[in-house]
Amino acid sequence: MWDPVWESVFRSQTWGQYPGEEQIRFVARNFYRVPDRSAIRILEVGCGPGANIWYLAREGFSFTGIDGSETAIAQARERLDREFPGWQMRGELHVGDIESLPYPDASFDAVMDIEALSCNDFATSIRIYDEMARIVKPGGKLYSRTFTPNTWGADTGEQAGVNCRYPAVGPLMGKGFIRFTALEDIPDLIRGFTIQSVERISWTAEARQREVSEWIILGEKPGMPHSPS
Repeated sequence: MWDPVWESVFRSQTWGQYPGEEQIRFVARNFYRVPDRSAIRILEVGCGPGANIWYLAREGFSFTGIDGSETAIAQARERLDREFPGWQMRGELHVGDIESLPYPDASFDAVMDIEALSCNDFATSIRIYDEMARIVKPGGKLYSRTFTPNTWGADTGEQAGVNCRYPAVGPLMGKGFIRFTALEDIPDLIRGFTIQSVERISWTAEARQREVSEWIILGEKPGMPHSPS
């Protein structure tokens, strides 16, 4: 469910220049010890202007980013062209629909979502997570970061379904449709993965009067792991 509001967000804001510590930790713990990092293929759904793609390129992994925004993909491509000439030898960027990923079954070692799925309703999010499970190899890893219902603005603005709002205040105001994930809903959302851990991170704003809160969901696709190829 691509929300065109993100085109204007990407056009008007400097967005997503560097990856978060949690994403770096996920990649490092799972893949830094692999002798040939280029043999590891990682997909980010909703990659935006490519902060995590930039990091994967810098660290020597093979990578793919997909986003519904032509502006975001253009920004990601321009940065890679500038900083990593020849990146197309092990990387791809696509404008596309993350609900129907254009990749073969079991073709990636890991898949990442940094709040992209929070812009989709519950039923659509299940379909996207199912697609993410489809394209990951058995034993492949999931990293998903999504807002909790405790986030500033989660109880404001127009309601658009269960735990779904157009927030009227806070950092998500003006970002369109947002789904806030309840802890008990996570097993149903990522049914194609075995949950390895669910941790909550948060920070405060406005003299500690407001909180932004997110789940960090780590999963693994059932089955025997494949060697990188």
